[in-house]
Amino acid sequence: MATIAPKSTARDEMRAALASRVAAVRARSLALAAPLTPEDQQVQSMPDASPTKWHLAHTTWFFETFVLVPHAAGFAPFDSTFGYLFNSYYETVGPRHPRPARGLLTRPPLVRVVEWRVRTDEVLARLIAESSDEALVAFAPMIELGLNHEEQHQELILMDALHLLSLNPLAPAYAVGASLPAERSSPLAWRGFPGGLIEIGHAGDGFAFDNEGPRHKVWIEAYEIADRLVTNGEFREFVDAGGYRDPRYWLSDGWAWVAANAIEHPAYWRRGDDGWSEFTLRGPIPLDSARPVAHLSHFEADAYARFRDVRLPTEAEWENAACHVPALPANFLDSGALVATGAGDEGGLRQMFGDLWEWTGSAYSPYPGFVAAAGAVGEYNGKFMSGQMVLRGGCCATPAGHARATYRNFFYPHQRWMFSGVRLARDT
Repeated sequence: MATIAPKSTARDEMRAALASRVAAVRARSLALAAPLTPEDQQVQSMPDASPTKWHLAHTTWFFETFVLVPHAAGFAPFDSTFGYLFNSYYETVGPRHPRPARGLLTRPPLVRVVEWRVRTDEVLARLIAESSDEALVAFAPMIELGLNHEEQHQELILMDALHLLSLNPLAPAYAVGASLPAERSSPLAWRGFPGGLIEIGHAGDGFAFDNEGPRHKVWIEAYEIADRLVTNGEFREFVDAGGYRDPRYWLSDGWAWVAANAIEHPAYWRRGDDGWSEFTLRGPIPLDSARPVAHLSHFEADAYARFRDVRLPTEAEWENAACHVPALPANFLDSGALVATGAGDEGGLRQMFGDLWEWTGSAYSPYPGFVAAAGAVGEYNGKFMSGQMVLRGGCCATPAGHARATYRNFFYPHQRWMFSGVRLARDT
């Protein structure tokens, strides 16, 4: 007589989903590294960037340090020296190798790092499968944080690889494939929103980073926001009009940055005998006037807005507008484009999610009532809330499902190697 298999419990489903997600996220990191040679993965192109090998190691160190050491009985770290080499900024965990010198870590070799990843993944899988229900509930949130942390580093792998390859005189492409089709753009339009008391911040459902909360009330005045990102063609008007040579448009620190670094155009634009081109993960491509302008610093985004006699949206305005956007397909990493794409058909607010991170006019600071998490992971976001500006929306290098309306990315105002663009706003 046949027996009837018992129905899976909610905990069994949780285990299966968590194990599947761990396997998928960890595999994606290796897949993103695969187009790069071992030599590519070793080099650090500037102090702000890190070698791909370091990203692969650091994300493994995170799981080992914050999940396996405290929760896997009898676990011993893969190599006792790796904690010093691959800790990023967790002061309470211990000392670490200086960030600007990560490219000097020729040892351990890449093959050793991959071996470490494999071993770590095996122990993670066993931990998820064999732990009690109570233990699973206890450590699952830390695994989820580790997965979202690794997705952030997947975007960093592509940002850093793009910067590295852009400095190679051979102009190598990260991804080789069919040529990108020409884009089309429609005239920029404005979408209005009333003023009043609104709420922003994470409401508590699903994963969010600590800096996304607490949810709180913010007063906004009536405003309008552009229905799409600024394009290459539109930004070229600023370049051609001498915008980089006119101090009227620049914040004081921005003007000093332009002068000190001889900035004349966005980061990866190149002027040749045949006109402008743009260096991308697909190598050099002709500058398409319809594609959104990418790799802008906050200084450049703000200067362009002033050139147009408008401004950047605040993060409260951006989030308020984003909450009115229907769930439409977006150009995230999973689309495979690897570059920002045109805005498509008119209607609604386009490109709010994916394509490019959008600079806001808001400084990165704690929300009212923010409290850093206990322990070392409390250093994740809170201690960086000084001197940086907020970006919203995700980009073409962000894994699908990683960004949300409340997600707060942040960079210093002079940085522009990330996939950053600009959406305009104005008062009404």
